[in-house]
Amino acid sequence: MSDTSPTRSAVIEMKDERRAMHEGYVFLDEKCLLLAGEILRELKRHGQLQREFIALHGMATAALQSAVARHGLQGLQVYPSAELAQAQVRIAARSLMGVRLQDAEWVAGDTTAAEPVQPSPEAKACTQVYGSLLASATALAAVAGNLERLSLEYRRSVRRARALQDVMLPELDGTIYDIENRLEELEQEDAVCMRQGAGL
Repeated sequence: MSDTSPTRSAVIEMKDERRAMHEGYVFLDEKCLLLAGEILRELKRHGQLQREFIALHGMATAALQSAVARHGLQGLQVYPSAELAQAQVRIAARSLMGVRLQDAEWVAGDTTAAEPVQPSPEAKACTQVYGSLLASATALAAVAGNLERLSLEYRRSVRRARALQDVMLPELDGTIYDIENRLEELEQEDAVCMRQGAGL
């Protein structure tokens, strides 16, 4: 039973509040659908990038073995890495329903800045494939971050929508129903009192 005074104005206020809550629930429901759609798109992209990364990783391992066989581990360790030293990660930010998303791109440095003392096709192939691997890993990391943020916001929105639908709206409906019943009882009592007063 509600502690609110049974008045028509209280019922009107509560019905306005219920309408606003219902609009909030509809908004959260639509937000969940949009987030779920974006999660599916990002998952598809993640799968493609992950397959590409795994393939490049295999190629990078084979290229590293060839380069080590040619130069030895110590010779390869002193091989210039100008591409890595001058590399950048470019991030393009975007937003979906308040969730910050980003696309990341690996931009290689100038490979001609430092020439190796003992150039070889094996070392060059190793440098190139590891550059491709870094580019793939950069894009994959950005998508993984997007999925984490989207998943977090989706779960939060679902919890809020369920709280509105399963707890707050039914409680408010019960309170409105209770007040309307009490008002009806009061009106009946007033009507009985008026009839009795008129009979005297």
